[in-house]
Amino acid sequence: MLYDCRTTADRDRGVAAAVEAIKSGELVVLPTDTVYGIGADAFTPHAITALHTARGADRRVPPPVLVGSRHTLDGLVYSLPKAARELADAFWPGALTIMVEHSPSLQWDLGETGGVVGVRMPLHPVALEVLREVGPMAVTAANKIGCPAPVTAEEAREQLEYSVRIYLEAGAALDSAPSTIVDVTGEVPRVLREGAVPFEKLRDVVPDLLPAGT
Repeated sequence: MLYDCRTTADRDRGVAAAVEAIKSGELVVLPTDTVYGIGADAFTPHAITALHTARGADRRVPPPVLVGSRHTLDGLVYSLPKAARELADAFWPGALTIMVEHSPSLQWDLGETGGVVGVRMPLHPVALEVLREVGPMAVTAANKIGCPAPVTAEEAREQLEYSVRIYLEAGAALDSAPSTIVDVTGEVPRVLREGAVPFEKLRDVVPDLLPAGT
């Protein structure tokens, strides 16, 4: 089912349907502030397996986790580095993914994470509405591996078809640039991927941040 979230009635129905699907362990496609994402409940192993299968991906590339509030990050880590807290306070919600060591007590299986997970709070009202109802979701670009990342839910449906229960359409993504990824698991924070948030802005917040490729 595809719901057009640009109309109030369809948005309400679509969000409710997406929440029900996620809680049932099924997949949804939803808008973010970058490209459209395919998502599942982060704590439902069979849903994570379905997500990998739908994209043609494998467990060696675990999906990032999207959260609906800044405070959710504290519950996913054993100890939150100062740099991570400062970056989240400055750039969330927004197109910044922060790589952190997740708590070993979490009952999830995202793939071969090595104890590290990328976490992001997206700046999109529909995504935030869903996330605040269901909690942390594993969400990655809603495309088949090797195909272009979709900028509408309709484009995502052309690739993923019936592997996804609910598609939430909110119009073309305004910024198709991927999120910037910063790794805070080492002694010095480091940019892993340059993206929508420029390095210079990040360094204003974390002066010792290392650029990508160093």
